[in-house]
Amino acid sequence: MRRTAAAGVALAAAPAALYRSTMANIKDIARHAGVSVATVSRALSTPSLVRPRTIERIEAAIVDLNYEPNHLAAGLRRQRSDNVIVAVPSIYNPFTSAFVQGIENVARANRMRVLLGITEGDVETLNKYTAMIAGKQADGMILLENSLPDVVRRPPAGGKVPPLVAACEYPPDLQLPRVRIDNHEAAALVVSHLAELGHRRIATITGPLAQFMSKDRLAGYRLGLARNRLEFDAALVAEGDFSLQSGHDAMVSLLENGDEFTAVACANDEMALGALSALQQRGIAVPDEMSVVGFDDLRFGAFASPPLTTIHIPTIELGEAAMRLMLDSLLPAEEQPPAREVVLPHRLIVRQSTAAPRRRRRKS
Repeated sequence: MRRTAAAGVALAAAPAALYRSTMANIKDIARHAGVSVATVSRALSTPSLVRPRTIERIEAAIVDLNYEPNHLAAGLRRQRSDNVIVAVPSIYNPFTSAFVQGIENVARANRMRVLLGITEGDVETLNKYTAMIAGKQADGMILLENSLPDVVRRPPAGGKVPPLVAACEYPPDLQLPRVRIDNHEAAALVVSHLAELGHRRIATITGPLAQFMSKDRLAGYRLGLARNRLEFDAALVAEGDFSLQSGHDAMVSLLENGDEFTAVACANDEMALGALSALQQRGIAVPDEMSVVGFDDLRFGAFASPPLTTIHIPTIELGEAAMRLMLDSLLPAEEQPPAREVVLPHRLIVRQSTAAPRRRRRKS
């Protein structure tokens, strides 16, 4: 069964939907093997509950019917599904699609399938996806979000945490394999770039400050100010939610506060584009009267007006590294390396949205 590289398989909130989408011919397998549909379902999800001879008949039926024979039959023997869940809060952020593409690159090369689980920040939905690992419907999960399942936040006494990899979002003390960039240094680099141009009053639009990554980037902004002997002013901090609209609204709020500033560092490119829109509506020229910097280096930032200065994140490579960590987590216990952290490099991309500060002209 062929699939496009980036599409994955979308999960519904209930695991039963997964069976409807990926096991449509389960009745054919049951009929061919001479067993009930329930027995086939049990063999695919919890093979330890099915007699070995019955397992052999179901394997043979899978092969005879050419229903992903190698994948499913091998999965029955190894008690592996060869599925990995990627839990994301939303699919609307272009960062997410590039990250999932990286996961898919490595998963496909290792004959594994990517299941996309959209949580919308709901922990109960995340818990349902985690339960699919215990039910042998998935082998592990990559977390691209701030929420953590209960099994991590409140692990059972003597219980084993399922194979999980944290990507970009994680509590500092989380003992899981994880992949990220250095958000502190990246955000500090943005401030240093603006300071070197001569800016002394630099505002920032953060992501949601309940999220660890947003806190990291705000801490990096403050670090950059300190390194350049610039004073931190809480009035120059506006909170967004990583969306275009929140960037627009935060920019309007900063302008209406009346505090003077000549540059704004945004915690992602989408909010930076929203800020550009607000400045354009107010007749404030970029970069002549206001410099704007984004974060992520999404492709459309290079085509903004003016093209956006930003921090480049190797998003696809982050996804690839996360999937490699997942593969390590699926090895037999004696072969697994210690839980480790992969930190990939970032770099500043200077375009036309930043320049030396000039006096903003008065609007009549």
